[in-house]
Amino acid sequence: MNFIRLVFFSSLAAVFILSIVNANEIPRINALGFLTDKAIHLVIYLYLALIGLMCSFKTRKIVLIFYIFMFGFFIEIIHIFHPNRFFEYFDLLANLIGVTIALQIYRFKTK
Repeated sequence: MNFIRLVFFSSLAAVFILSIVNANEIPRINALGFLTDKAIHLVIYLYLALIGLMCSFKTRKIVLIFYIFMFGFFIEIIHIFHPNRFFEYFDLLANLIGVTIALQIYRFKTK
């Protein structure tokens, strides 16, 4: 496995772990405002999508972007059942905006 794929899969694992631990265990998470939280979602999913696109997986780029978005959707579904987390539509929207921006950046850079 090449280095960029290792970074991608490690990043997915880190995001997943941070998304399922008790929010109170993450320093200063309670101090985040609504917009700051959504901006963090946008940046995280923009990062995941850019790294994923750089991996050159043997799949269409739009399919990879869909998988990364669905990863975030799956995490939000887990939040429904998590006692200290909440499902939020705006998190999904921020994730979608992040992966969409990443796809546009990637397409612009590869032209």
